[in-house]
Amino acid sequence: MTTLTAPATTAVAAEARAIVKTYGRGATEVRALDGADLRLPVGRFTAVMGPSGSGKSTLMHALAGLDTVDSGQILLGGTDLTTLDEEQRTLLRRQRVGFVFQSFNLVPSLTAAENIALPLTLAAARPDKAWLAELVDVVGLTDRLGHRPTELSGGQQQRVAVARALVARPDIVFADEPTGNLDSRAGEAVLGLLGYAAHDLGQTIVMVTHDPGAAAHADRVVFLADGRIVDEVDRPGTAAILDRMARLGAGKE
Repeated sequence: MTTLTAPATTAVAAEARAIVKTYGRGATEVRALDGADLRLPVGRFTAVMGPSGSGKSTLMHALAGLDTVDSGQILLGGTDLTTLDEEQRTLLRRQRVGFVFQSFNLVPSLTAAENIALPLTLAAARPDKAWLAELVDVVGLTDRLGHRPTELSGGQQQRVAVARALVARPDIVFADEPTGNLDSRAGEAVLGLLGYAAHDLGQTIVMVTHDPGAAAHADRVVFLADGRIVDEVDRPGTAAILDRMARLGAGKE
């Protein structure tokens, strides 16, 4: 298997600048993001953590172009997402963003191979056969490609989802609690794949998680509270993450 070395660069894959997002009005208004700033370097694995209601998922959805913001700026590479309409954001996501969800989100009627290739199918693009073969090898699914999701274990389904997120070589991959429905062994395998994607394939990975053990696999962990980035730590251990979460009062999440 041929692997690629992640580029030595300080280039930024995505950036949030003072973004604000509110829901509701008047007495029911909730400020999910309150001037959040975040830079996501190319080729790094970043975990995002924080107490319930801190804005983790809202931040991810905004960075991925799944939701709009009230003010501020979101850059994906050189593109300002806040200037795009819904159709333009949809096209951008299809071409430049990959997703891994806690619930797998595989199409039940499609085989593992068809699910992996789905982003290319939707874009009417031809797969790079060598890259596809390498990706299938990396995720360990060579002998399961003809199986449908109901015939796969949870860990295998999530590995299909990871391969699907990577197949089009997107600029950035967002993973929302990707190990939440997995046992510890399957979760470790998926986290290893995300780390491999960043360190060996040069992908930019952003993972939202509440699990300190999962976050410890990342190169960097950023912490949200009340809609803002309030702390970050590079190459953390679980103990360091737990300490910072305790300071944020997140022990019950």
